[in-house]
Amino acid sequence: HTAARMRAVWSFGERAAASGLAAAWWHGLTRFAPDVVEVTVPRDSNGRSRYGAKVRRRDLTPKDIVERNGLRLTTLPLTVVEAAARRGGGARLMDSALQRHVDLPQLWKAHLRNKGRYGSPAARRLLMAAADGARSEAERLMIKLLRDNGITGWKANYPVGGYKIDVAFPAQRIAIETDGWAFHSSQEDFQIDRERQNKIALLGWQVLRFTWLDLTEYPQRVLAEIRFAIGHGAR
Repeated sequence: HTAARMRAVWSFGERAAASGLAAAWWHGLTRFAPDVVEVTVPRDSNGRSRYGAKVRRRDLTPKDIVERNGLRLTTLPLTVVEAAARRGGGARLMDSALQRHVDLPQLWKAHLRNKGRYGSPAARRLLMAAADGARSEAERLMIKLLRDNGITGWKANYPVGGYKIDVAFPAQRIAIETDGWAFHSSQEDFQIDRERQNKIALLGWQVLRFTWLDLTEYPQRVLAEIRFAIGHGAR
């Protein structure tokens, strides 16, 4: 059914290409197909949006189009950049693609070739966050979340057992650690983080870990878990 809907791209003419989340699904970047198939057509095309299909008008360069199983779609780098800026895509899609499929310079090149498109500013923000790993940004977001919601009793960069905890609640012995994008983490970094976490836990601290993705996409869930932990720890 979904494949049949995707092939509706053909009805928009031979210069049409699946794009956004539709192209992401066709490339295997997402598990679930979108309800609406996004199609990019040249500016001079007569194609109009209709039920089940959303038309975007833009002239794509040949290097941004690829054919997969007889269907024209945006190349993997441009697809990642565009789909990540759509509702239902987000930083998680870009982070996942960077772990397995593409590298950051490829994404930047695709983005810069197609500036001014729908979703371009959001994609640029994601690319900038990916570039620096977003770990320091995650720490800033955590502190802002605590301040904005009137949560007190914490200290930033608090020393415990020879380590500096990102955010600590000393009275409840709760340590909050923030992580950036997963694609920045090497196996060695992963191992070091686990050893550090275990040592802090063995000193009697409860450790909560949150990623930049958690803080940008699910801040209320992060807040609820922290409130539960400090409420529980205060007993």
